[in-house]
Amino acid sequence: MTRAAIYARFSTTLQNERSLDDQIRLCRERATREGWQVTHTYTDLALSGASLHRPGLQDLMDAAQSGRIDVVLAEALDRVSRDQADIAILFKQLAFHSVRIITLAEGEINELHVGLKGTMNQLFLKDLAAKTRRGLRGRVEAGKSGGGISYGYDVVRKLDADGTPVTGERTINASEATVIRRVFEAFASGESPKAIARALNVEGVAGPRGKLWRDTAIRGHRQRGTGLLNNELYIGTLVWNRMRYIKDPQTGKRVSRLNDPSEWIRRDVPELRIIDDKLWNAVKTRQGEIADDPRVQAIKQTRFWEKRRKTHLLTGLVFCSSCGGRYAAVGRDYLACSVARKLGTCTNRTSVRRVVLEDAVLHLLSHRLMEPAAVAA
Repeated sequence: MTRAAIYARFSTTLQNERSLDDQIRLCRERATREGWQVTHTYTDLALSGASLHRPGLQDLMDAAQSGRIDVVLAEALDRVSRDQADIAILFKQLAFHSVRIITLAEGEINELHVGLKGTMNQLFLKDLAAKTRRGLRGRVEAGKSGGGISYGYDVVRKLDADGTPVTGERTINASEATVIRRVFEAFASGESPKAIARALNVEGVAGPRGKLWRDTAIRGHRQRGTGLLNNELYIGTLVWNRMRYIKDPQTGKRVSRLNDPSEWIRRDVPELRIIDDKLWNAVKTRQGEIADDPRVQAIKQTRFWEKRRKTHLLTGLVFCSSCGGRYAAVGRDYLACSVARKLGTCTNRTSVRRVVLEDAVLHLLSHRLMEPAAVAA
């Protein structure tokens, strides 16, 4: 009997999760009519079809490689992938393992489908992205948000005259605005972002999205306009299209790229101002002084952010007994609680020499591996 695997996917959290059930139901009905045995069902929730890095799809390919299925059944080819190159790769790999792709919309997939439908799906993605950007730009030109919400503001939820929801409007959150002014004043007076973050965490002040404060959320990146200290919305200037995002074909993750300043869209929104010009300029002056410091310049020349620490035996596997936070590298040879060092909400400041800890773990493992042999003797 033909062994069939059903694959279903929906793209974003804005889509109805029940669409997965609908896709699976229709595919099962087709399998029943054909007399196929559905042995596996693979799904990917709220994941784009422009990448192969999807858990459900990877499990499907593993099943094909191990010879556990004969047919892949999906609602349409764009449920499997919308990327032309990815479709071609999937088709070749499945064909190599003698697995057919059959969809309810196109029937059995062959080279013609891969070429034509793959191109059409790719063009659909490109056209959708262009239309989305056009709509966002229209909102920004009208002085409304182009997407997302910054700390210090609330979404305005109301209906238009014709009953349609109003989108893109924001209002100042008074309590968060007070925290923003405090952060700006503290930095301008000489405090570091790390010290500011620790103080806020100790006092229990909720950070962006209700999480703990981190120094990077305050410091951000001056050129990219990220971080509290660089958000021009706080001085009543809405900046859009500062960056663009593209997907890395190898990892499937989005990577940001800074656009040329001539492409940025700026609009004045004085009703959203939180910080006055004097305080903003004081912060910018101190940032400039820090950037021009010879010690900072020397560190930047090393481009340390492009280098990754070596992976060791206990990388990502050691946790703090006090708070449950991860232990991270401190200096060259030591591990310590990252929550205590960075966030200041844990009192465990003890550091442990990594080599000593690794030796202890290896000794424990070797002792346990020898126990069965000792019992048998």
